[in-house]
Amino acid sequence: MRVFVTGGSGWIGSAVVPELLSNGHSVLAQARSDASAAALSAAGAEVLRGDIEDLASLRAGASEADGVIHLAFIHDFSRYADAARVDVAAIETIGAVLEGTNKPLSIASGVLLLGIPDRAATERDEPRIDPQAFSRVLGAQAALALASRGVRTSVVRLAPTVHGKGDRGFIPTIVGIARQKGVSAYVGDGSNRWPAIHRLDAATLFRLALEKAPAGSNLHGTAEEGIPMREIAEVIGRHLNVPVVSLAPDEAPEHFGWMARFISIDQRSSNAVTRELLGWNPTHRTLLEDLEAGYYFESLVAKGG
Repeated sequence: MRVFVTGGSGWIGSAVVPELLSNGHSVLAQARSDASAAALSAAGAEVLRGDIEDLASLRAGASEADGVIHLAFIHDFSRYADAARVDVAAIETIGAVLEGTNKPLSIASGVLLLGIPDRAATERDEPRIDPQAFSRVLGAQAALALASRGVRTSVVRLAPTVHGKGDRGFIPTIVGIARQKGVSAYVGDGSNRWPAIHRLDAATLFRLALEKAPAGSNLHGTAEEGIPMREIAEVIGRHLNVPVVSLAPDEAPEHFGWMARFISIDQRSSNAVTRELLGWNPTHRTLLEDLEAGYYFESLVAKGG
């Protein structure tokens, strides 16, 4: 299959591209910079210049492909609503090209957007939260709507931490805050849980979604159902040799900054349907194993943080 990938040089995309190539697919990947283009070429992908705001580039890529994996997103929390608008426009543009073909389109979303704190969320659950509050939900809705128009869409709801060596997401941010503040903190009793998935397990899931997922599928990219935030804070505190402390909810914004809106969320997530549907079997390190490996802390030292 010839696969068009957006965000192919990003954290997840740079694992998805080799996963596709090593399983017999060819890859056309969008690149917005010379550095991204060079990295994608070195990985063995064909490069198409542009970004997710370049609708002509998206049309060109989708028109040349047998399937699309859409991973690019503007990760700027100061313009989150605008980022969601761009994402929806990109999905609808790709969808218009694929309409009526039954070709696959798989996109990335997140399980934290479900808002189901009282039990483990399943793939059959719809978000309980206002899409305007966590507006990436709008992209998932746009993708699923394409299933009725002859596009084999799937939405991969990723864990909030997609971990591994080189991670620049939530966990390195939390580690950096602990180092800066001199304490490793959690909120309340720290029993709220975050799901997690290793980057390479996520890459395998996207490939399987492209190959097998039925139209309109919600899939859970969560290798672990939920790790208590207190346990994460304890490992971080031990490696940084700083105290581990509990914060009251009203203290979280000052300590965690923009992360405060996420740090207290409790969202377990089942992956049972995804495993059964696709034959997916996560095999790589757990989040705590990755933290214990030490490289989340070595990167801070190397940067002089």
